[in-house]
Amino acid sequence: MGRLQNKVSIITGGASGMGRVAARMFAAEGAKVVVADVTEPAAQSVVDEVKAAGGQAVAVVADVSKEPDAKRMIDETIAAFGRVDVLYNNAGIMPEADHSVIDTSVEDWDRVMAVNVRGVFLGCKYAIPKMVEQGSGSVINISSFVAILGCSNPQDAYTASKGAVLALTKSLAVQFAPKGVRTNAICPGPVETPLLMDWLVKDEEAKRIRLARNPTGRFGKPEEIVHMAIYLASDESRWTNGAAMVVDGGITVNYF
Repeated sequence: MGRLQNKVSIITGGASGMGRVAARMFAAEGAKVVVADVTEPAAQSVVDEVKAAGGQAVAVVADVSKEPDAKRMIDETIAAFGRVDVLYNNAGIMPEADHSVIDTSVEDWDRVMAVNVRGVFLGCKYAIPKMVEQGSGSVINISSFVAILGCSNPQDAYTASKGAVLALTKSLAVQFAPKGVRTNAICPGPVETPLLMDWLVKDEEAKRIRLARNPTGRFGKPEEIVHMAIYLASDESRWTNGAAMVVDGGITVNYF
């Protein structure tokens, strides 16, 4: 028996990066996985991978920033599997145009907030009532280590969005734990995903500076974040609520 046996788990942004790894790892632990993503062929290819490995999965095409899509994501999950046990709010964007407040456009700011904050809000808006009906559920929000400490090479819209996710996590944890629904956040450090590597690999100096500040001397791997998510999705974490789980190799405790 896997640690997530038969837990119906929605993974947003499930077609690439950490979401793709999460879909495979959750399914390997026995979860029934809903791969939600804006890109249908990519989402379907993850579903095919999961099924080829003996798991259960369906694809749902959804832009998490749009309310009708968020509602349909939950409706299609219920139609496929009858319940929602885990909402893994993983979808997020970090555009190159996002820099300091003084040189980021309103359009870029709003685009980041729409996906990274409104997307979490909308997923929760429609998933949590189903979880309350069931009397159980786990919401896992991906925040970031940048919500905890400032960065001299700023991405202010992304940073603000992840701070908002952290604050929202605490509010949801207090509201819904009495009804059986736990909410926690994961704050990853820099992880080797296409999103980060596309940006860092272009600039060796940026990469060197970032690695120098990490006591482990390397970036994280997606599965090292997903292992924490599996814990939060499982019954092992039934008394973990409102937590900000920092998985960053020690960046946030390092001062030099």
